[in-house]
Amino acid sequence: MMTINKYGTVPLYFQLKNIILEKIKSGEYPEDSRIPSEQEFCELYDISRPTVRQAIIELTNSGHLYKEKGRGTFVSKTKKLIDIKNYNGFTDSILDCSVPGEKNIISVAVKKGSEVSQLNEVFAERSSSRILDEEFAEIVYLSGTEENVLAMNLSYIPLQLFPDIINDVTTKKPSYEILKGKYPLIPIKSKSSLEVIFTDQNDAQFLRLQIGQVLIRIENVLYSRSGQIVEFIISKYRADKCLFLFENIKFT
Repeated sequence: MMTINKYGTVPLYFQLKNIILEKIKSGEYPEDSRIPSEQEFCELYDISRPTVRQAIIELTNSGHLYKEKGRGTFVSKTKKLIDIKNYNGFTDSILDCSVPGEKNIISVAVKKGSEVSQLNEVFAERSSSRILDEEFAEIVYLSGTEENVLAMNLSYIPLQLFPDIINDVTTKKPSYEILKGKYPLIPIKSKSSLEVIFTDQNDAQFLRLQIGQVLIRIENVLYSRSGQIVEFIISKYRADKCLFLFENIKFT
């Protein structure tokens, strides 16, 4: 059994953190398994409860562990690696997808620009009066699997450009049919922004999180060959389940 050196210079809570991480790595503490309680760790390593609590808090904040009220502390699943170079931007798009209707769709609705204030900012290249009256398809869907939800996405697509998009998605048309004859509207580039936010009541319902937990919010604007904005996506990723990989290329 790994031991804690009480006479060394390394803080006791830090030593316990490393022990727990090593047990996760070795498989002794498998994914979704409950780790020992604070009291059990105290007795196991003859250390104080505040020391144990500090180690657990830091491992929970870093996403290695998660708590369930009344049940204990558990090992988080391995984070899903999202390689940015494999995406058209960061997000899980509707138009940039082989069969959009096969996504885990929560709802589909028609929204006016006046109902979603951010649309006016995104489509600022057009007059604001037009955007307020313009209609958009709002498609809400989840990324990941039913058992392992990674993100909640909201996609807004101008009905002026894609008048049949709601029917196309609900009838599970493949993207090559949706974009057939719309060569100038095929998405070819994107612009993304990323920020850290906290789970609200609506997010918690779909992402299966407690209110206040950390999310990674990514906004992505897709541009067509002709330079028009064809889709605006807001994605909220579970920070405890996703790891984003950025690859920079240095030119000389």
